[in-house]
Amino acid sequence: MSTDSEDPKLLVSTGWLAAHLNDPDLRVIDATWFLEPGRDAQAEYMAAHIPGARFFDIDAIADKRSELPHMAPQPEMFISRMRAMGIGDGHQVVVYDNSPMRSAARVWWTFKLMGKQDVAVLDGGLGKWLAEGRPTEDMPPVMRDRHITVQRQAGLVRDVTQVAAASKLADHEIVDARAADRFRGEAPEPRPCLRLGHIPGARNLPFARLYSPDGTMKSPDALRAEFQAAGVDLSKPVIATCGSGVTAASLFLALERIGHRDHSLYDGGWAEWGNFPDLKIATGDA
Repeated sequence: MSTDSEDPKLLVSTGWLAAHLNDPDLRVIDATWFLEPGRDAQAEYMAAHIPGARFFDIDAIADKRSELPHMAPQPEMFISRMRAMGIGDGHQVVVYDNSPMRSAARVWWTFKLMGKQDVAVLDGGLGKWLAEGRPTEDMPPVMRDRHITVQRQAGLVRDVTQVAAASKLADHEIVDARAADRFRGEAPEPRPCLRLGHIPGARNLPFARLYSPDGTMKSPDALRAEFQAAGVDLSKPVIATCGSGVTAASLFLALERIGHRDHSLYDGGWAEWGNFPDLKIATGDA
C-alpha cells in the first residue's frame, strides 16, 4: 500500500503504524478471530502481538441477549469494555488481525457503528508486520481507564426485516461475502442445521477477492472492478452480508475505500436467515 493512500479513518500501512507506534494517543487492537476450531486467538495474542496491542474478543464483546453469534454489542457494553481496555475519546485506533477471516474489519466496523471515526485497519495485518521483521511482544500493556463517548449509527446495520424488504423490493444490492460454493448452496455451512443457499437477489463477492496475496486490500480501482464483475450496481444502496457479520465487514471496508457512501451490514447474516424456514432462499448463481 502506497503512502498516498494512508487514511487513519480507513486503512494504514505497516510503515505508518511503525512510525506512530509510540504516539501517546495511539491504541492498537488485535482483533484476531477464527471460525474453525483448533486455533485460540487469545492464546496467539498472548504469545506474540504488536507492542502495546490490546485483545478484542469478538465473541465476548457482543450482544449476549441474542442467540446469534457475536452480534454487535450494545453501546453500554462497548463503553464498559473499551474503558477497561484504556481506549477512549481522543485516541487514534489501529485494528489488526492474524486471521484468514480478515476479522479486523469487523472490529473497525463496530467502532464505526458506535460513531468513532479515528479508527483504521492495519493493511496486511500481523502477517505483513511479521514478514517485514517488525517487533512483537508477549506481555499485555498496562491499561488505564479512559472516558469514551459513543453515538450509535443505526444506519450502518440492518436487521432481518429490513433485509427481507430489500430482497423483495430489489431497491438495494445485497452482496454476500461467503465463498461461491456456500453461496450457491453446494457446500455445507460451518454452522450446523442451517439451510443451504443465499438471500434471493443477492450477488456473490467472496471477501478473499478484495485482498492481494500479501493480505493488503486491493486498490480502489481493482476493488471497483471486483464489485462490477460480481454484477453489483454501485449506484444503489448496498447491504453487505456473510455467515455471521465478520467477513461482510471486509465488503463494508472496501465500499468505503472506493467512495461508496450508502452501505450497511446485515449483522445476523446467514446464521439468522438460513435458520428461519419462512424466509425464502435461492441456490445456484442466481
